Amino acid sequence: MQEPGIASTRRLLELVLGKQAARGLSSLERLRDLRTAGVSELTGAFGLSDAAAVKAGALVELFHRIDGERLERGVALSGSASVCRHAVSLGLRDLQVEQFRTLLLDGKHRVIDDHRVSQWTLTSSPVHPREVFHHAIRCKAAAIVLLHSHPSGDPSPSADDLEITRRLVQVGELVGIRVVDHVIVGQGAFCSLADRGPLS
Repeated sequence: MQEPGIASTRRLLELVLGKQAARGLSSLERLRDLRTAGVSELTGAFGLSDAAAVKAGALVELFHRIDGERLERGVALSGSASVCRHAVSLGLRDLQVEQFRTLLLDGKHRVIDDHRVSQWTLTSSPVHPREVFHHAIRCKAAAIVLLHSHPSGDPSPSADDLEITRRLVQVGELVGIRVVDHVIVGQGAFCSLADRGPLS
């Protein structure tokens, strides 16, 4: 039985890529794989022609740019949704591992830098405060936003996420760098701990 939405999605792909190219995309999961595939994978695993692979890659990149919007240096932070769009522009939504980043802000909450702190699997240890604040101190940040991905797709904070947030808020108070939010990005959704209440 065909998955809901796959027929209409394939019709759209046929319009863009042609019937032959769309035929190989037989499931929604297969379509989702397009988001992280490179041109060589599109021509190999997906069996697309070189021309169709280039078109598919351009289409995916276009959707990434529409969904995401990178926060450039000097731009004032406007809320958790803008942080989420920034995360999408960096590809965090599609990662198969957890990645932890910090957005460094000045005193007026304008972006100074975006810094990848660490990346880990389920078997490795979570982030350490030293790693989080080292770059922030060097860049003379006044505040930071914590940002990380949940490869499971569910952005709900785990007990570890809440504990890490609590520890980093405490360390931030000691070093004079305020933690203004912790945004967790899942598949098509995000969770802002600051939107849920005071960070502690």
